[in-house]
Amino acid sequence: MGSVRNILFIMCDQLRADYLGCAGHPSIKTPNIDALAQRGVLFPNAFCQAPVCGSSRMSFYTGRYVQSHGATYNNVPLSIGEPTLGDHMRELGVSTGLVGKTHMAADAAGMKRLGIDRGSVQGTLAAECGFEPWERDDGLHPDASTDPNLAYNVYLRDQGYDGDNPWHTYANSGVNEKGEVVSGWYLRNAHLPARVDKAHSETAYMTNRAMSKITELADTPWCLHLSYIKPHWPYIAPAPYHDMYSPQDVIAANRGEKERANPHPVIEAFMAHEESVNFSDEEKRRHVIPAYMGLITEIDDNIGRVMSFLEEQGRLDDTLIVLTSDHGDYLGDHWLGEKEMFHEESVRIPMIVSHPGHDCAGTRGSELHTLIEAIDLIPTFIDALGGEAKPHQLEGKSFLPLLEGNNSSEWRDFVISEADYSWRGARLSLELPPDQARAYMLRTERWKYISYDNFRPQLFDLQKDPDELIDLGESDLHKEIRAEMEERLNHWLRHRRNRTTTSHEEIEKKTDTAKKRGIYFGVW
Repeated sequence: MGSVRNILFIMCDQLRADYLGCAGHPSIKTPNIDALAQRGVLFPNAFCQAPVCGSSRMSFYTGRYVQSHGATYNNVPLSIGEPTLGDHMRELGVSTGLVGKTHMAADAAGMKRLGIDRGSVQGTLAAECGFEPWERDDGLHPDASTDPNLAYNVYLRDQGYDGDNPWHTYANSGVNEKGEVVSGWYLRNAHLPARVDKAHSETAYMTNRAMSKITELADTPWCLHLSYIKPHWPYIAPAPYHDMYSPQDVIAANRGEKERANPHPVIEAFMAHEESVNFSDEEKRRHVIPAYMGLITEIDDNIGRVMSFLEEQGRLDDTLIVLTSDHGDYLGDHWLGEKEMFHEESVRIPMIVSHPGHDCAGTRGSELHTLIEAIDLIPTFIDALGGEAKPHQLEGKSFLPLLEGNNSSEWRDFVISEADYSWRGARLSLELPPDQARAYMLRTERWKYISYDNFRPQLFDLQKDPDELIDLGESDLHKEIRAEMEERLNHWLRHRRNRTTTSHEEIEKKTDTAKKRGIYFGVW
């Protein structure tokens, strides 16, 4: 085991922390992920900066909170001026690219204003979130808007799957009891095997592309973001994963009747969404979740392929490996579907980190319950590669000291997540304008506080109510707690890293040096 030369940054889409075998679900088979956890450290208290794909990922890729980078929802462009993971890695001589999903929207207006040609090297990097697009595929390809040259569709046609959009008709469709081809878009078809062979699924294909790229890179130091599209919907899995689990394997929904009887207004609006109504139906929920579980085991099998490949290539001794997710999935918990709100099922993410260095040997196979945020990854990568910290830009913290066994008391005591639900039907039913549909979560070890624009807050006592079934947002006994949490949130908002173009060191060097530079003002 030696020092870090390469980074494999694996992200799943919409994978709940408590649905991994090593992190809590009693039924799902994840032997390879469990083995990865034994090679590294499992962080059970890791959180995304926004429980929705686009804004969460932009925090992963910038090392900054949503409040700072401004890409508050899916397809909100990331400003051209935001440095990303690829920028930080290339400064250290590390080739950085993507295989899979980013959900990043390019700042086309900013590129046009600056005269950046999208076809140039810099234009490509700016439009691809700083990654070299070794294989970008954001995962959702409806018939009406699919690129005819989508690489995965070209691959499927080469394997003998015909049609204009085999991503849909094969990889995400099945054959029903009547012999009809039916779409995986519909939850009712989740029990069917996808028409694609498991060797040709999206998950297997992206794994193949990642291994091929690592081979191609040879001795070039690399940071590869392997971003799996699943277990995000459409919830349909190839055989044998489609029926690996049964309705009886599904754990009971975490929800209470009091939640539905007297919900917070914003939560009530989300409860009315179609996905929430369907996942609140226990029969439908147990019909769909086995496919979700099967997709997780499929990912696990492919992670096993990656790990075996790295071992064969001699790369396990110099590669830092991270496995995480961009957010969770309600699956009917709290009478909700999808994600976007701040219950643990939505905002807590899996996080396993395997560092090959000798100094990290003492923590391997352990669980560290420290509060971790998605924005901590870039500082950790820079630290592991021997780079210089950038606290004027990066808002996360390197947790390399934690991996080395240095559990400092100076680590953070709360995490933050943010939501902008302007694009959802909930905003319309609440009769809110687009600029007043924001919410903020501040979570400590014990308390979870959620502050909403225009509505009362929520408060949960995670010590006494770990399932978050009792909302203390209107409790007279907890007024002081809510006031304290609101003040902490306001303090956090006032200390965002907005001065990103000048380092703290530069300011220290120039403070009160006007006369030395020949500039006199106010002098008699």
